[in-house]
Amino acid sequence: MENGALEDIEVTVTFLEMHVPPAYSPPVPYNRQVALLKTKEIPLHFYRYLMDRVGRKWHWVNVLRLDDDELSAGIHREDRDVRVLYLDGAPAGFFDLKPHLPDEVELAYFGMMEHATGQGIGRWFLGSAIAAAWSYGPKRVTVQTCTLDHPAALPLYQKLGFAPVAQKKEIVHPLPFAERSASVMRP
Repeated sequence: MENGALEDIEVTVTFLEMHVPPAYSPPVPYNRQVALLKTKEIPLHFYRYLMDRVGRKWHWVNVLRLDDDELSAGIHREDRDVRVLYLDGAPAGFFDLKPHLPDEVELAYFGMMEHATGQGIGRWFLGSAIAAAWSYGPKRVTVQTCTLDHPAALPLYQKLGFAPVAQKKEIVHPLPFAERSASVMRP
């Protein structure tokens, strides 16, 4: 591993779909100060921060490799829906919906920061993402997860109504720390 290069990781990606909205939404956690705010023109540095903090452990690297113009073109589309989860006043996670496909809304990114996991918030948070996706009136909502994601991700997607429809093998090219830092800390 010269120059800090990391070994590629083979993963299995599972594609899931939901064709009808769930019958119920998980309740808001009680005795917790949570807020879910829809962003408008989210600053690139904040989106990268969320992507890094939520996805670092799971090797979410593709967005961090985009330059400013590429990232802005994707996340500043009028129909992009990025919502940030706050727990006790601090960022704790986010989800990113792509409702611009005909008849489909993709839950492109969904995750929580480590300090927010294991507190009974995830089920409500995913339910909120699913409700937001269905608010666009699609024929289906899609999501994908892989073997690098949190082990609870796939079972939680299925508990809330997603069904696996396909799998494929992919290669993830991890970001060395210096490259990750340069992406997140760019001017």
